[in-house]
Amino acid sequence: MSRLVLLCQNPALTDWLAALFAEHAPHLHVLRPDDAQAPLAEVAVCWFPPEGSLGRLPNLRLVHSIGSGVDHLAQDSSRDASVPVCRVVDPDHTQGMSEYVHWGVLHFHRGFDQVIAGNPRQHWQRPVQRKAQDYKVGVMGLGAIGAPVAQRLAAAGYHVRGWARTPRQIDGITTFDGAPALHDFLAGLDVLVNLLPLTTSTHGVLSQAVFRHMAKGSGLINCGRGQHLNAEDLRQALASGQLRGALLDVFEQEPLPADSPLWHTPGVWVTPHMASAASDLCIAQQVADNVSRLAAELELNNLVDPELGY
Repeated sequence: MSRLVLLCQNPALTDWLAALFAEHAPHLHVLRPDDAQAPLAEVAVCWFPPEGSLGRLPNLRLVHSIGSGVDHLAQDSSRDASVPVCRVVDPDHTQGMSEYVHWGVLHFHRGFDQVIAGNPRQHWQRPVQRKAQDYKVGVMGLGAIGAPVAQRLAAAGYHVRGWARTPRQIDGITTFDGAPALHDFLAGLDVLVNLLPLTTSTHGVLSQAVFRHMAKGSGLINCGRGQHLNAEDLRQALASGQLRGALLDVFEQEPLPADSPLWHTPGVWVTPHMASAASDLCIAQQVADNVSRLAAELELNNLVDPELGY
């Protein structure tokens, strides 16, 4: 039986995963990092693995993320890049993400950010109400999640644009592709939603080079990856009024450290990576299935392309 070791920086997450596998996949041999047999593990189940933890597994044959993203594995520079990496892909992930983004757009469109910020001062002022069709929303990333999110916003009446690295055609969405079209995509946006995958070309993409093309006083919603955001450029854009606010659900380090300036930056709304998450059952089943496939030397599901990063 393959041994699995749980590698997470957050001890509470390790406890949750141990309970998850005990309930939904009790046949798996699951170990914690301090267990005597942990160094013998063939599979590492990870979310932000501690530095050096993967390098201490000489028998490692598979690294399995518990989410759809794998960029968090870069937290551990000891990882052997030749070991295959798989991720969890929940078919219900799109529903949760669409709900979160729709709420986020409403947060800015209907001025809930302004109303909530005024509550401590007993500030009573109704925000100007704009028609959805006059409110320009841009979605960066039009893949399996981004496209349905853009379609949901369009169905709600918003003026929706989409941008992707390669050409896309989506009913009801004005699409743009490639770096040359980025400025036209951004021009005058009231809200920008980031759902891009993290690659070398998208690292730090949410920067002044993007913010300055959006409408004055616009909003940002980042559900992609924390590494997409240039935090200092965001702070400057908020301070100047170029951006009115930013709804951030992903961060370079998670949980977001208590001393992070983002907790106290005016206009920033922090949510704890809750936009959408795979269900307990989905995580257990997909990890267990890949463990079985690994043992049988079959093709792994949701295998990550190291060139693309997803």
